[in-house]
Amino acid sequence: MAALGWLTPRRRSATARSVLAGEAAAEAARKSSLEAESAAEENTAESTAEGTEPEEPEFPVVGDERAAAFFDLDNTVMQGAAIFHFGRGLYKRKFFERRELTRFAWQQAWFRLAGVEDPEHMQDARDSALSIVKGHRVSELMSIGEEIYDEYMADRIWPGTRALAQAHLDAGQKVWLVTAAPVETATIIARRLGLTGALGTVAESVDGVYTGRLVGEPLHGPAKAEAVRALAAAEGLDLARCAAYSDSHNDIPMLSLVGHPYAINPDTKLRKHARARDWRLRDYRTGRKAAKVGIPAAAGVGALAGGTAAAVALHRRRR
Repeated sequence: MAALGWLTPRRRSATARSVLAGEAAAEAARKSSLEAESAAEENTAESTAEGTEPEEPEFPVVGDERAAAFFDLDNTVMQGAAIFHFGRGLYKRKFFERRELTRFAWQQAWFRLAGVEDPEHMQDARDSALSIVKGHRVSELMSIGEEIYDEYMADRIWPGTRALAQAHLDAGQKVWLVTAAPVETATIIARRLGLTGALGTVAESVDGVYTGRLVGEPLHGPAKAEAVRALAAAEGLDLARCAAYSDSHNDIPMLSLVGHPYAINPDTKLRKHARARDWRLRDYRTGRKAAKVGIPAAAGVGALAGGTAAAVALHRRRR
């Protein structure tokens, strides 16, 4: 923390929370990925023991082991905000009452219209969302998350972005989602898409039960860059050989980390920034609509709360 000494106390605090959120997200993502790899190895071993040879890949994979790809989720991989769709599923299951839905809808509208992130308003949004999941078991929300993906998310994946992710996988590279959405929700989506894993907002749980507190802060803006930096260091990646994809100017810190940044369905500020720096652009929206689909990524914690389940699928902090 000595390197932060030149910052004001408030800025130091914000930076420290971003670093903590990024490191927690990277730790959770690597743990989830290692567990998935272990399960896959066990399945392969069982299959071989039964006399069935593991299938060969359709094409030989000759990848750069020090390269990877990082994809934002909302409006980049998926139309709209994942947490909004998740909130719809929770409300359908009577997970919370109508008055809470009304409150979150108002918060969502405020962020959507204001386009700014007032710290006090964001704090209120975050606290109210965390209160919903406090005391619930992680396993309960994970099970519900699987169902909600099939109901509301599966048909909202952008085919063009999905193809870009698959191209990285086919090249033998790891592909990670990086999102402010709860890390367990993001992990479900990554697994369903066949990606390596996900970096997302991490909340504290004790003995498998949510405490109602976040680890650091939501994985948004600078915190995403910290998460990617931490994961790259742990995985031995060369960021200059990596790629990142996002629709939002809030992710410029993450995009600026890598050697191959892409603006996908970009908002106005990101489009301007990308053109000025000759970044690649892809737009999969019909008629290239400038407006975002669903909750704007700029909402940050507002999207987290506006979806009514900000910390619903948050990962257990390693104790």
